[in-house]
Amino acid sequence: MAASRKAPVVLKAVKKIIVQFCPFESNVRSTREFLALVGSEKVRSTNVNCQVISVVKHDKSEPVVDVTYVDGDRLLMKGANLTYSEMRTAFQSRCTAKDPQAEAKK
Repeated sequence: MAASRKAPVVLKAVKKIIVQFCPFESNVRSTREFLALVGSEKVRSTNVNCQVISVVKHDKSEPVVDVTYVDGDRLLMKGANLTYSEMRTAFQSRCTAKDPQAEAKK
């Protein structure tokens, strides 16, 4: 798991990321950490055309991350039962699979 922690997150294959959560719920930590990751300046600079949208609700809704890729595919992660590591690994493996240049670097 330490290797995936150090691997850079690249948003080249991503068109839009929508992160929605209710901040008053106890199960939003992993979703907020994921938002901090994809919202960081370093990660955002890998694709300036990628939209990162955060939707903060106050309706006790489940935390959700909805990723739309350039090719039209979607990844929907329900953060209530996922850890930050699981979310990052799922997102990163999908991004790597969709970016042929990332595959070549391995």
